[in-house]
Amino acid sequence: MENDAQSHEFLLTEDGSHTLLHAHLGQTYHSKYGAIQESQIIFINAGLQFYLHTHQPNAVHISEMGFGTGLNALMTYLHALNYPQIRFKYSCWEAYPVAYEQAIDLNYPELLAAADEKAVFAQMHACPAQTWQPLAPNFEFCKYIDDFEQIADTDAYDIVYYDAFAPAAQPELWTAELFAKIYAAMRPNGVLTTYCAKGVFKRILRGLGFQVNALAGPKGKREMTQAIKIAPIL
Repeated sequence: MENDAQSHEFLLTEDGSHTLLHAHLGQTYHSKYGAIQESQIIFINAGLQFYLHTHQPNAVHISEMGFGTGLNALMTYLHALNYPQIRFKYSCWEAYPVAYEQAIDLNYPELLAAADEKAVFAQMHACPAQTWQPLAPNFEFCKYIDDFEQIADTDAYDIVYYDAFAPAAQPELWTAELFAKIYAAMRPNGVLTTYCAKGVFKRILRGLGFQVNALAGPKGKREMTQAIKIAPIL
């Protein structure tokens, strides 16, 4: 499989944050209405904050499909710093990473008032594949340069950020077979969040045993999806 880093066109979204236009798929990595506000609503609010508020965990493992620009990972890292009593593990999958020289020019650290953490953001993009990196005393990070279809974990993830490109662009990443693997990889009561709200997708999730919640989406997106792996009744 080709794993060469990719260079893409910079675009400015409505909230002032960057996104990239994928050179081959013709799709942007984030919403034109605001990359940061999209990530905050879909992944931080409906995923990370929801899980922390409903579980009060000592440890949490987040897995992201589609590391991309690294925005979701950076925002999660910054949020984790507010919870020093919780141990965070963050694993992500990206088959075609953004070129490092381009990634470090993204303006997320500055807009998130985290310019001091720019070196951490750069380390996320530069770190060796499949090697756990301690980025903070309570935050470990690992990046897999591979297709997400290779996932084989079981009972491992508390939170899944599903941020693949749209089903029309990457249909292989929206199949029932792949989401059955994701279901198996999640712990009971784990939560999956994604921007996708297509009816066929939600039917796949329900068929696998997820509780599917339709939530209000960010600007430009009427609805998004939160799915919870319901714990079995003993």
